[in-house]
Amino acid sequence: MITVIGVDGGPLGAEAVASLAGAACVAGAQRHLDAVEVPAGTRRIAIRALDAALEQIMSDPGPVAVLASGDPGFFGIVRALRARGAEPRVLPGVSSVALAFARLGLPWDDAVVVSAHGRAEQGRGPRRALAAALAHPKAAILTAPGGAGPEAFLPALLAAGRRVHVAQRLGTADEQVTLVGEEEASRRTWAHPNVVVAVDPENTVAATMAWTSGHPGAPDGWALGEDAFEHRASMITKPEVRALVLARLGPRPGTVVWDVGAGSGSVAVECARFGAHAIAFERDRADRERIRRNAAAHGVRVEVVAGTAPASTEAAMSPDAVFVGGGGPAVLAGVVRRRPARVVVALAAVDRVRPAHDLLAEAGYVVSGAQVQASRLAPLPGGSLRFAAANPVTVLWATGAETTGEQGGAVSRGLAGA
Repeated sequence: MITVIGVDGGPLGAEAVASLAGAACVAGAQRHLDAVEVPAGTRRIAIRALDAALEQIMSDPGPVAVLASGDPGFFGIVRALRARGAEPRVLPGVSSVALAFARLGLPWDDAVVVSAHGRAEQGRGPRRALAAALAHPKAAILTAPGGAGPEAFLPALLAAGRRVHVAQRLGTADEQVTLVGEEEASRRTWAHPNVVVAVDPENTVAATMAWTSGHPGAPDGWALGEDAFEHRASMITKPEVRALVLARLGPRPGTVVWDVGAGSGSVAVECARFGAHAIAFERDRADRERIRRNAAAHGVRVEVVAGTAPASTEAAMSPDAVFVGGGGPAVLAGVVRRRPARVVVALAAVDRVRPAHDLLAEAGYVVSGAQVQASRLAPLPGGSLRFAAANPVTVLWATGAETTGEQGGAVSRGLAGA
């Protein structure tokens, strides 16, 4: 029998004390083993490497008591035990996220909670956690030592205008909750475990009562009409084309999506509505202001970067998916150098299709495409209807490349709503 006991700095409950007293083996991080009274003669497993410790726990004849931080069913060891076939009894403590928000006096049913633990697969490191936090006005990040501590998140969150706290060693005698400034972010070291809490000062509490925690998921509708965006002389990706583009980009929380040659920013805004961290690159100053207004009108955050691609993209956070709505071969070549997993290109000129296709294919992508030509209903005199044809657009989509990890990472200060 395995009993998992949550340790939150407070006294253990009667059930937990009884489980410890009756355990033949107690497992936990050294700080947890030191924090409780383990009966003399009880076998101990100090958890350092998780996989090795789990093997020992699963093979022990027991009964085994496993000590874990806070609520072990919330981004904790319960998942790992269940994955190995265990059916543990769980006696939870207060989660570190709940404690962090309590210390700040904030509700957290409207917060997105992300974990940087064990997210280094395929070179992504803490990027997914950071992308989700940047896209949401209130976020908590469960950090980890070894490249995924607060230092990996603080510069970008502060540059985005967030009010950021680091809550260290919650529930212990040396608990500390620190409001972080830019200077402190670059020079201070932090004690583990800790939680980073980032809040948009203008959105400390959600405008409406949340019915589901974290990000609300897909918006009610997408591929919105041109009238949903401010644009310059119809220079906007048409809804029928945008619907296919969004399907191929796959925006969602934890992803970084670029909109290169963004114009009105309609693609970036729609990606942000799905919870992605959207970055819009646009050289025209008036268009950049339009993008910010469009993002604000839809209640999302879009990072807006000034300049001509590919130069303007060099310092940006590495993308998972890129939409290229403007620019020539040099722009597409610059995008490909960053190795996003998905690239989508919209082309009005037929003669540009073959070079773009070949450039993507030569870079190792699997390339597909379709010509999108919509005919929209339009009125005729006398109440009849006709179909009005729109100009055809070729959409290429390329898949199959893997991101190379943390290239760049600086965040522009040109942010919607900042």
